[in-house]
Amino acid sequence: YRRAAPDSPLSRQPARRPLDVYQAAYVKFADTIRATGQFDGVEQWRFDWEQSYTRDQWLDLLPTTGGLTQLRPDQLAGVLDAVGTAIDSLGGSFTMKYTTLAATAVRARAL
Repeated sequence: YRRAAPDSPLSRQPARRPLDVYQAAYVKFADTIRATGQFDGVEQWRFDWEQSYTRDQWLDLLPTTGGLTQLRPDQLAGVLDAVGTAIDSLGGSFTMKYTTLAATAVRARAL
């Protein structure tokens, strides 16, 4: 990404998994729901899961995600070429780890 779109603000971002940022946001969501007084049983859920991808599956998905949707076709081609080469070096497939977060609540009964 840094080579393909060096002027993008995303190219200056460190490689990271933003799970801590998302978890903090979901704590705020749950607190906000609770603070309304209109819901009972506010809970936070977390689901960890994995999905295996072949090179072609990942390269089909990648252009639909994040900052890649904003790239020019030539920039996107550069990213996909580099990513495809990286996946090939892993044997042509890999397993991605995901985390799904949710905040749930039950609407309180009106008095």
